[in-house]
Amino acid sequence: MSTLAIVGGGRLGQTFGRLAHVAGWQVEAVVNRDADHARAAAYFCSARQALTDVAALPAVSLLLLAVPDTAIADVAARLAEAGGVASGTVVFHASGALDATVLGALKCRTPHLASLHPAYAFADPVQASAHFAGTLCALEGEAMACTTLEGFCRDLGGVPFALAPGSKAAYHAALSVASNFLVTLRYWATALAGRAGVQPGLAEALVGTLMRQTLANTDALGTAAALTGPIVRGDASTVSRHLEVLQGDEAAAYRALGALTVDLAGARLNGTTRTALLEALYPRKSGPY
Repeated sequence: MSTLAIVGGGRLGQTFGRLAHVAGWQVEAVVNRDADHARAAAYFCSARQALTDVAALPAVSLLLLAVPDTAIADVAARLAEAGGVASGTVVFHASGALDATVLGALKCRTPHLASLHPAYAFADPVQASAHFAGTLCALEGEAMACTTLEGFCRDLGGVPFALAPGSKAAYHAALSVASNFLVTLRYWATALAGRAGVQPGLAEALVGTLMRQTLANTDALGTAAALTGPIVRGDASTVSRHLEVLQGDEAAAYRALGALTVDLAGARLNGTTRTALLEALYPRKSGPY
């Protein structure tokens, strides 16, 4: 039977442990500095042991470091010093921003180091365990480790895919743009509607409905074909009017997003129209255009 141990009894660690147990993996141990938390997490995962010290970890085929990004390197170093990681063990973390090199201290113990990042928000282990199936999971690291994690990911119900070497920062930036900045854009758009006199509740509904419709269009038509608005229409005068009511960071953000939108519109704009739009976005050479 394949065996798993987890360092870190948080939401992600508990979810992976529960799903692994259901899939037939033996969860040997959960490690957490707080003994009560370790016991609760071990119970949730049906783990054999609840531990508070990584030095006490049993030998396993797969070891997950489900700790905060800032703690991964330190935990790896403590594991290397403790000597409890066997040469055949696959050690991985689940950070979206860091790659497998952060586990470098363990190279003296095992070459099989990798990362597996699920594109999922782990708000609650019970809910996450119930809804994880179909989640896309990014893999990178040593080849054999990635092969093992590909099977592990599928056992959990995830859909694994490989990242190019050295690309973790670009991958994580993509997720941040898609997730974090989407929230910021909704906040910004709602605030702009409020300045136009739209009542708060109605402004939220107005912006939220339009964003959902737009995302649905990108799914149905593709990103480029779903693009609407003044830029893809070549309406430079409207772009200029928008900028008249924006200041500071808002104006800078509008200009940057506008320039990217001009690029996205591509062949739908002729050369003259493209130039007019860029001049509206960056008048009098105030920007890169």
